[in-house]
Amino acid sequence: MLLSDFDVPFDETLIAEYPAFPRDHARLLVVPKDDGPFHHHQVRDLPSLLKPGDVLVLNDTKVIPARLRGIKLPGGGKVELLLVRPVEDTVWEVLLKGHVKEGQVLQLSKEATAIVQERGERTVVQFNMPGSMQDLLQQSGEIPLPPYIKRKVEQADAQTYQTVYARTEGAVAAPTAGLHFTQELLENLKRQDIQTVSVTLHVGPGTFKPVTVENIEEHRMDAEWFEISAQAAEQINTAKAEGRRIVAVGTTAVRTLEASAVHKGAVRAGSEETRLFITPGFKFNIVDAMLTNFHFPRTTLIMLVSALAGLSQIRTAYQEAIKEKYRFYSYGDAMLIQ
Repeated sequence: MLLSDFDVPFDETLIAEYPAFPRDHARLLVVPKDDGPFHHHQVRDLPSLLKPGDVLVLNDTKVIPARLRGIKLPGGGKVELLLVRPVEDTVWEVLLKGHVKEGQVLQLSKEATAIVQERGERTVVQFNMPGSMQDLLQQSGEIPLPPYIKRKVEQADAQTYQTVYARTEGAVAAPTAGLHFTQELLENLKRQDIQTVSVTLHVGPGTFKPVTVENIEEHRMDAEWFEISAQAAEQINTAKAEGRRIVAVGTTAVRTLEASAVHKGAVRAGSEETRLFITPGFKFNIVDAMLTNFHFPRTTLIMLVSALAGLSQIRTAYQEAIKEKYRFYSYGDAMLIQ
């Protein structure tokens, strides 16, 4: 398929700068797979929209304050770093804004510096500070709101750009479909015999990586680390064997489950990295339905949801969402594809 096939309708004026409050009052467009009429709800209606026995799979990754700001020494030119993944405890691959060469020293705080070790296909820096990386990030890091949110980071973002069930630190972007959940909603789902299971995929900056090739098969996904516990794998595989539905919360949960099962058709416990690229024509082994936010055209995210719902159905759903003024992207409203 071609990149231009994924020019779905979009209105940038509908990008949400702030989340719905309460979280589960976000609007929800129910999208039948392949064909059928749409229905308008709120996320808090999920207990009545899902089926008893469904298994809802959550990504429990936790966003770290991964954006650091500093100045070059000497000279004082401003730089911005976004952590990508650790190489060692104090050596990290980063995305770096600013004209910087190998060997450059960066002042990050009164006591913390970093030196640029590699500057090429990837950028690697060595951090130097009296405490741990966790201490540095807690003292000087910022929650890395996505680049399409134009306002400055506010204190409330430390809570609102984090799911209520986040547990495992390591993401530099939130699994945004999960931002809609409240503890009350999770309890209501449980009362309706809808099971929740947690997996972990640390969302990387590659989630925003543009597709730049017209033939999408030539696009290469960035690697992301995921982990599935033995208990979670057993719960999911048992549900599949019993004919119960697996409902993934977000594209990251979809990729975690399908990457684990891509070779054997069943979810395997363990941890690994994945570059799985899901496009229309993909055979889903595990996922039957998903909750997801609205995504930009021409992205790997829109390709994934089109693989599950059908590209024509997604185009029509986006037309409907724009007509009804749904809010888009990370802090926006959601779709339930089932």
